[in-house]
Amino acid sequence: MDDYDPFEVKDSDFAPVETPASWLALLTLEEAHDLLRVLVTVAQEGGPVSAEADRLAKEITARVPSEN
Repeated sequence: MDDYDPFEVKDSDFAPVETPASWLALLTLEEAHDLLRVLVTVAQEGGPVSAEADRLAKEITARVPSEN
């Protein structure tokens, strides 16, 4: 392995990747409401992730305008 040449992403021709934080800004209002419906459903089912789903639904609800 003396002639091993490590791969460097910065030297490749790959397209740049968006960071997760920038993905959140790309949700449409309709997508945000769809996500809220899923989270509320999971929260109401009372499974092992229901508390986290409830918390996330409340956080998103505070940031997204209502459907009406």
